[in-house]
Formats: sequence, C-alpha cells, structure tokens
Amino acid sequence: MRYLRQFLWITGFTLAGEALHAALPLPIPAAVWGLALLFLALESGRLPLDSVAGCGQFLLGLMPLLFIAPAVGLVDVWPMLAPVWPAVLGIIVLSTVVVFAVTGLVTQAMLGRRKKEEPHD
Repeated sequence: MRYLRQFLWITGFTLAGEALHAALPLPIPAAVWGLALLFLALESGRLPLDSVAGCGQFLLGLMPLLFIAPAVGLVDVWPMLAPVWPAVLGIIVLSTVVVFAVTGLVTQAMLGRRKKEEPHD
C-alpha cells in the first residue's frame, strides 16, 4: 500500500506537468514540468522525501529495461544509419561531454553558494 501511495504522488506530479504543458505556451516538455514541480515540493519540505523515495528507487531500478526497445529499434533502422554513424557517434560524444561540463559547473556553483550561506563557527 505504501508503494501505491508513493506511485500516486509521482503520477500526480506527472499529471500536473501535463496540465502545465497544455496550459502554458512554452516549449518545455510536460515531463520536465512534472519533475520541476516534484523537485520544488521536495525542496520546500511540503512533500517529505519518504513520500516518494521507495517507489522512486524501484523506478530507477527499472530504467535500464526502458532502453531495450530503442536499442532494438536501432537495429531495425541500421541500413539508414550505417553511412552516417561516425557523425552520429561524434554528436553523441560531444553532447555528452557538454552535458557533463555544464552539470559539473552548475553543481560547483551551487555548492559554492551553499558554503557562503552556511554560518561560520
């Protein structure tokens, strides 16, 4: 019953993200809206982490299974990808490096800001 309640919380934030996506004319995916709302609820303390932690861990454990279908789909379209695979691979590697760099810089900036906000003894 606890996992069902946790799943309903996650589903509720997902549906709220869908509603925001439909209501606002911004090019932000519904899933991003839902995650942002869930993050704000958790960060503000309005939703305790225990309310979604168990189901969240379960869903994270299932995530690798979600990549099987796209991988099989790549096998199906390989004749079209074969001539351009070096360019596609280069784009994937470059975009991954950029995402790592931006994530690292944002994390360092946020940690630096948090250290400044902490009172010194």
